[in-house]
This record gives sequence, structure tokens and C-alpha cells, in this order.
Amino acid sequence: MNAFLNDIISRAKRDIKTIVLPEGSDARVAQASLEIERQGFAKVIVLGDNLPKKEEYAQELFKNRQHKGLSLDEARSLIENPLYYGTMMVKTGDADGMVAGACHCTGDVLRPALQILKTGSGLVSALFFVLSPNAELGNNGAFIFADCALNPNPTAEQLAEIAIDSARTYKQFFGAEAKIAMLSYSTFGSGKGDSVEKVRTARSLAIQKEPSLIIDGELQLDAAIIPEVSNIKSPDSKIQGSANVLIFPDLQSGNIGYKIAERFGNCLALGPILQGLSNPVNDLSRGCSVEDIVGVAAITAVQAQNSI
Repeated sequence: MNAFLNDIISRAKRDIKTIVLPEGSDARVAQASLEIERQGFAKVIVLGDNLPKKEEYAQELFKNRQHKGLSLDEARSLIENPLYYGTMMVKTGDADGMVAGACHCTGDVLRPALQILKTGSGLVSALFFVLSPNAELGNNGAFIFADCALNPNPTAEQLAEIAIDSARTYKQFFGAEAKIAMLSYSTFGSGKGDSVEKVRTARSLAIQKEPSLIIDGELQLDAAIIPEVSNIKSPDSKIQGSANVLIFPDLQSGNIGYKIAERFGNCLALGPILQGLSNPVNDLSRGCSVEDIVGVAAITAVQAQNSI
């Protein structure tokens, strides 16, 4: 776990980016900003009561959202919210990325990002980096879980896009080939139903778009990550129980899944990390630690190095 974070911090130091932390009233955020500055992998802007560019950002927000019916007065009201202010810092280039969620729910953090920052791929999805203490799982214990925070009931087409984007993210951050499992309650036809068909279709669509993907499904979790189980349930599987990217069929199962891994499996879960935005904005669990904030800030800095 520490090796992964140390590598991300080292990469962030190669091209220093500016990260805004809008929740300056939270003690954990204040401590995290000091730790980030101590480690020297990013410049940090912590927002407080004084927001000096409110009128400038309000005008810019109005210009970008008036076609959606937003008035200038409404824009001025929104900019009083530090999450909107911080997102406008990213939009205008005054910051390279934002990390929030220590004292706001995911919807509050993501709403301004989805409204203000244009998407890169067309679909925005949310993943977690899940680092297991069991190095025999995944790629030395390193997984991506997606989508665990944003899309409630993705279509087969959206699941395929989530899988493709997650594979790219895995390669970017872990330097290894993604082995993708499209998860289900069924393994290769052991169960039936609309959700199973959706997962099968998603796998086919992903292969059509990216023929080089190492992807299989539908698979139950144990067949996806345990070789001995795969030998019994899915002996013809391409990934042979060595999946490191787990694509959940819906938000409910994804969100439950990462929390089970975190709380019962003693895994470190970093995120939600967004993919598909032009500039990085990432969320935190409201139960996050100072170390979580530092880790997500480092991930955000590395994302910013490759922003559109």
C-alpha cells in the first residue's frame, strides 16, 4: 500500500500541480494541506472565508451556464459555495485539480464538476483504487473497482465505456495490463436474468471497441479473483481468476462492494476517483482520514499532469 502511494507521490513531484482543497474549515483538511506541503508533491490552496475572485468566477459561471437558464444572480449565489468556487478555480486554470468530500456528500462534490467541467470521453464514471494487504490477489493486491459512486444503473453501453476507461486508468497508475472482470451473480450462464444479459452485452461491446482488452464475464467475484475457483467455475476464462479491474453491474453493488473490501478485508480504498472529466475533481468519504486526503491529492496531481 505504501509502495503505491510513494510511487504516486514521486510521480506528482516530477511536474508540480496546484490542488485546491475547498473545505478549509475541516481540521483533517488543514492537517492534510500541511502534510502535502511537507512532502512537496503539490502546491495547495485551502479555501476559507475570504474568496477574492467571487465576482470574476460568478461572471464566468454565468457565461458558461446561461444557456441552461442560470441567471447572474444565481451564479453569484452558487459561487458563495466553496465547492463551486473551487471548481471554477479548476475551470479557469487557477488550480489544476480539486479534492473535496471530507464534509460534503458525493452529490454535492460532483454536481459542480459535472456542470462546469466538460467531459473528455462523454461519460463520467467513478472508481476506487482498492489496495489489498493480500498481495496474491489482483496485481500485487492492487485493484480498481468501478463504478462505485456515480452511475446508478448503467446501460450495457455505459458499462462497456466504464470498463474501457478503467483499463486505461489502471495502466496509467499501476503500470500493468488491466485484466477486467464484468461482475454478476452468474458465471458463464449459471444464472439468468436481464442484469446478466446486460453484463454479457457490455463485455461484447467493450471488445468491439477495444479488441486488445483482456476482459471476461459474466463472472462471480470468486471466479474473477481466485484461480482455484476459476478452474472449477470458469476453466475457459481469459483471466483465470487474476482480475485486477472489477466492473460492477450497478452502483448499489459497487458501493457495497468497495465498503465490504475496506471494512472486512482491511483494504485501503482511495476515491471516488473520477474519470471522463477534462480536469480532475475527486471525492472523499466523509469518514476519510488525513492520510486519505493526502493520497487522493497525490492521485489528483498525477491526473492533472495528463489532463485534456
